[in-house]
Amino acid sequence: MLRLYSWNVNGLRAVHRKGIFLEWLQRVQPDILGLQETKCRPDQLGEELLRPAGYHTYWATAERGGYSGVALYSKQEPLSVRAGLGIDEYDREGRTLVADYGSFVFITAYFPNGSRDHVRLPFKMRYKGDFLAYVEALRGMGRPIIFCGDINTSHREIDLARPRQNRNTTGFLPIERAWLDEVVERGYLDTFRTRNPELAGAYTWWSQVTFSREKNVGWRLDYFFVSPDLWPRVVEVGIHPDVLGSDHCPVSLTLDANGDGG
Repeated sequence: MLRLYSWNVNGLRAVHRKGIFLEWLQRVQPDILGLQETKCRPDQLGEELLRPAGYHTYWATAERGGYSGVALYSKQEPLSVRAGLGIDEYDREGRTLVADYGSFVFITAYFPNGSRDHVRLPFKMRYKGDFLAYVEALRGMGRPIIFCGDINTSHREIDLARPRQNRNTTGFLPIERAWLDEVVERGYLDTFRTRNPELAGAYTWWSQVTFSREKNVGWRLDYFFVSPDLWPRVVEVGIHPDVLGSDHCPVSLTLDANGDGG
């Protein structure tokens, strides 16, 4: 089995200082881990985070300090890793890492937040459009695709606790949700919802201000999508709300390793 995880850590150094991250990493032993919102540069990290035993690590960082950023922890060394989509307005914010594993391309991404006053919504929608175009170009070359991360959008009413109250809130706006409709229409599978079409109360983010995690008043913002050619290899999917340390929890995807080259 090949075990893949994605986690918005909301500050890698912070979750490490809490004594959580490395303990979780060593206990769970993901084969591939995509992190989002790392909020750090590699030169700000000690060896224990840069080179934990058994892992290769890769980083995409924001020009602005303490902001955004994604990372990849991988037991198997990818054939290649690319930071960014090749579009400066996104890449300067450290939002995307693309790793080629031969039998599939793995992408970890931190999608922009539209902001409370919606001022960043146009930027978010441009990123979404260009991200999908990039993924579709890879798929057009015959590449199987896995993309994961904090998409910062709940797709359907079942994906957040209070849909009616949040119809005008970024993260659940019709234009944001329509992009996820398009992703599904292109054939990509939301692995968790495909396996659990009617499961309510399954969230990956909770506001820290209102103690909403204790009440499970949350949103499902974190996803694993696969191209349809990989769906037969999907063994298990999961959301792990018991893992603390961030306002997000990890999500996971287990694949049949047959054909992955390792």
